[in-house]
Amino acid sequence: MTESFHRSGENQNPYEGQQPAPVNPEWPPPPAYTPAQAPTPTPSASASAPAPAPRKRPRGPVALLAAVAIVAAAIGGGTAYGIQELTGNDTVTSSSTSTNVVPSSQKGTVSGVAKAVSPSIVEISAESNAGSSTGSGVIITSDGEIVTNNHVVSGASQIKVTTNDGKSYTAKVVGTDSKKDLALIKLENASGMKAATLGDSSGLQVGDQVVAIGSPEGLSGTVTSGIISALDRDVTVPTDEEQGQQQWGQGQGQGGDQWPFEFGGRQFNGDTGSDTTTYKALQTDASLNPGNSGGALIDMNGNIIGINSAMYAPSGTASSSSAAGSVGLGFAIPVNTVKADLAKLRAGATD
Repeated sequence: MTESFHRSGENQNPYEGQQPAPVNPEWPPPPAYTPAQAPTPTPSASASAPAPAPRKRPRGPVALLAAVAIVAAAIGGGTAYGIQELTGNDTVTSSSTSTNVVPSSQKGTVSGVAKAVSPSIVEISAESNAGSSTGSGVIITSDGEIVTNNHVVSGASQIKVTTNDGKSYTAKVVGTDSKKDLALIKLENASGMKAATLGDSSGLQVGDQVVAIGSPEGLSGTVTSGIISALDRDVTVPTDEEQGQQQWGQGQGQGGDQWPFEFGGRQFNGDTGSDTTTYKALQTDASLNPGNSGGALIDMNGNIIGINSAMYAPSGTASSSSAAGSVGLGFAIPVNTVKADLAKLRAGATD
């Protein structure tokens, strides 16, 4: 509405002599409150400038729209608050991802992570010409795709997988990548599996709390916890299949899969041989033992942030794995490396 102004002393009535405008019965009555008075205008440099007349209270549809806008704003603010409460912006412990797999009542607890993620972790028993060994794996699809280490299934002629609830399946290798020590296997005749949530390892920081789940020494569903001890560790592992089978088979009868690796110019758990590859790994002090390879390293929201791949054995050789134990030096392949490799693995790569 355009306001009109007149100079002081001119008491002209612009509606004099006119019939009053009819009142629309559909317009609501003015609100039952006294509107706030307009602020007193600040005197301008020119004393002769006319003072503006008070703003007239809007009537009819304008007043109705204003009231609706106020109500909508109030509802909008309440909705935003409700969404904030429901989504839970207080993500606990981890900076890697905002996805919360663990129920809010158990956030930040090892027991909460274990309960939420254990159904997605499996035990893998593999048979080859070199012997037998036990490792772990992570279910990533409901129809039974499982990520594990290449060295867990390398050269295997038969693979048996046992899920967290005790069910057994046979599995076939889909694809392998020895340069990253990754493999993808697929359960036969499986459906309705609980898939793990793959997180984001790019935001991890030294000191972040983590949980490891796997089958050390054939003890399926074992849960340990610790922190991220270091990032981007250069870990060197063998890519030669024959070398891998030789070391892999030495764990026969002990549930071991101690994989020879090199770090800092020193070799651990046996000779890595001449054909090796190096990848950037997460270092953790969460207890890892023979059989944890291929299992999950998890943040406190329940997201997979790494695939456990190597551990330092004080004995120095895989053949004496029964005397080996965790000393808090474990390594995991970052989950972002896994995600970047999935398409290749699904396509049947055999590198």
